[in-house]
Amino acid sequence: MTGGRGDGGAEEQEFIFESKIKSFAIPEIQMTLPEFVFDGVEEYASRVAIVDSSDGREYTYGEFTRLVKNVTAGFAGLGLKKGDVVCVVLPNVAEYYILVFGILNVGGIFSGCNPYAHRSEIHKLVLDSEAKLVITDPPNLSKMTGMNVPRMVLGARGESPAGIIPVETLFTSDGSKAPPVTMSPDDVCLLPYSSGTTGKPKGVMITHRNLIANVCQSTCQRQARFSADQIPPQEAVLGLMPFFHIYGITGIGCAQFRTRGTVVVMERFEIRKLLQVLIKYGVSYAPLVPPIILSLVKSPIVDEFDLSALKLRAIICAAAPLSSELQQAFEKKFPGVQTTQAYGLTEYSCVTLSHPSIGYGENIVPAKQGSVGFAMPGTKLKFLDPITGKTLPPNAHGEICIKGPTVMKGYFKNPTATENTIDKDGWLHTGDIGYIDEDGDVFIVERLKELIKYKGFQVSPAELEALFLTHPAVIDAAVVGQVAT
Repeated sequence: MTGGRGDGGAEEQEFIFESKIKSFAIPEIQMTLPEFVFDGVEEYASRVAIVDSSDGREYTYGEFTRLVKNVTAGFAGLGLKKGDVVCVVLPNVAEYYILVFGILNVGGIFSGCNPYAHRSEIHKLVLDSEAKLVITDPPNLSKMTGMNVPRMVLGARGESPAGIIPVETLFTSDGSKAPPVTMSPDDVCLLPYSSGTTGKPKGVMITHRNLIANVCQSTCQRQARFSADQIPPQEAVLGLMPFFHIYGITGIGCAQFRTRGTVVVMERFEIRKLLQVLIKYGVSYAPLVPPIILSLVKSPIVDEFDLSALKLRAIICAAAPLSSELQQAFEKKFPGVQTTQAYGLTEYSCVTLSHPSIGYGENIVPAKQGSVGFAMPGTKLKFLDPITGKTLPPNAHGEICIKGPTVMKGYFKNPTATENTIDKDGWLHTGDIGYIDEDGDVFIVERLKELIKYKGFQVSPAELEALFLTHPAVIDAAVVGQVAT
């Protein structure tokens, strides 16, 4: 914590909190994200990088990087150039990451879009991002009609419709003909869309440097266990979270490829299929969200499986708070599986708070139930009183503000929203209410905008929802406020 001076001139304490991990510093790397992620990958050419659980097809690291080079050359041949945005409207498929890294290698900017979104939402994103190319699949092709943007389709059978380019032509391009592109780590490489702390979705400008820093943060403890001449063991991570989302790209894809693991791709959640995939592919680490964890706890389908066949060592829950009651119920149902939470923002390039060594058999400090972890290396936190704006001490509820090397460059074409989110001192205001305890563990209470005010009290919908879910007859619950009349 540091000292500061308040507006009144009197000396008052300012509470700023830093990471518990003091021995790790984010390196100053003059690379692009693909260069960093696949640096030295030749040693692992025979390892499986991706396997698609829908049909078992897989790509080794050698095949993966070769195809990325081909795709890079193919994009260049289509006229894609540095700074051009490519909108990818695909479900989770094995080829997704190949396309993403091909886009980045040619100097382009990847913008993922929910393939299950309504046609109007997709059109708004494509228009707002000023995309120069859209990549989709046959089931979503009809949503792309009316766009004045070139389109490519993955997995088309037979002859493609007029004006539609098969993605497969990229895979057969000559990778040796990819032209060199001069890029800086500070160039924007991702443009995911986020509603931010409030309002309609906005393009979040994330740089190569942002993502490299986040990958370093989230993998620091695992990589610290191995010297430069040691080969880390191969981990299989579940690729179920949407790849168009920042967590799918950074937390699953980039982090796993950097540590030479395998991403086991699942397109959609279905509980029986999930358990089959976990067992068949020996998945050791699974990023999940609370509704899926709730299903694993309450669905009778789980009882059809021999859970002793699981090799699952850890799950990490993100996107929404996981109640202590649900966490306890999961750990009872799946003994021996470490359960932890993480907190992240698209605007912070993904993971912000976590226990980074969870899942690898050694914790700096055991994860506390209900905690989303502590600040990642290089990250600073403060908690602001929503009324006074003053920083708060441990155990006091306030708006979480974050500062560090992974804070976004800003919102695309929206300086006003950027200024409302990142203050003049570089602090990103999250709009989330939480607190930090004496050990540095952070707990999320509620979204600032979702707190219900009742007779002078602030009521947390999340706490009430967690209480309802403790009843065995309740499958799911949602609490919303109603304006008094």
